[in-house]
Amino acid sequence: MYANFFKRVIDLLLSLIALIVLSPVILVLIILGAVKMRGNPFFTQQRPGKGEKIFKLIKFRTMTNQKDKDGKLLPDDVRLTKYGKVLRSTSLDELPELLNIIKGDMAIVGPRPQLVRDMVFMTEQERIRHTVRPGLTGLAQVSGRNNMSWEKKFEYDLEYIQRITFFGDIKIIFNTVFKVFKRDGIATDGMETAEDLGDYLLRVGKVERPDYDKKQEEAKELMRI
Repeated sequence: MYANFFKRVIDLLLSLIALIVLSPVILVLIILGAVKMRGNPFFTQQRPGKGEKIFKLIKFRTMTNQKDKDGKLLPDDVRLTKYGKVLRSTSLDELPELLNIIKGDMAIVGPRPQLVRDMVFMTEQERIRHTVRPGLTGLAQVSGRNNMSWEKKFEYDLEYIQRITFFGDIKIIFNTVFKVFKRDGIATDGMETAEDLGDYLLRVGKVERPDYDKKQEEAKELMRI
């Protein structure tokens, strides 16, 4: 009953309250972001949601749109600003996702929405994570945030799905607050931003280049639909 009905009602009510209470902070970040990023302070990106339905996740922008002489975006670690690092380390960049929760794209607690180009590399078992709404936070995030292997993340995601309870969600929320204040596990060791699943599988030899390229094209096609 909780997972199928009350969870959505609670998510909606808490997100509305949080949006109202945090509106002064959000307004300040909108103004700061517009100045620091020299334009639009928001960043939207297509992500797979429940039932693998693609939705637009909204966050505060942490990287510039700097491009090289050929018009291609520079690497993430070059475009990530000091301001952006502060937003990420405090998770303030995630605040606009309250709108995604209110819309019904996301939940407060659930498997984090990965990139479409990550989804196409997941196994059938791993894609079971998409049978529920993705979350602002989740079991994997309180168990290590970004500093854990992809395989371990999916293990935690599937473990969460098997038993969704009110008290379990409350525990994850409180652990998330603790992690944010501690600024623990923000990034993968040695990386400014998390490595894509496909890049990881290619690097460790679990996927061959032709299959890698094919799945990247599949992801692009899904985002065009």
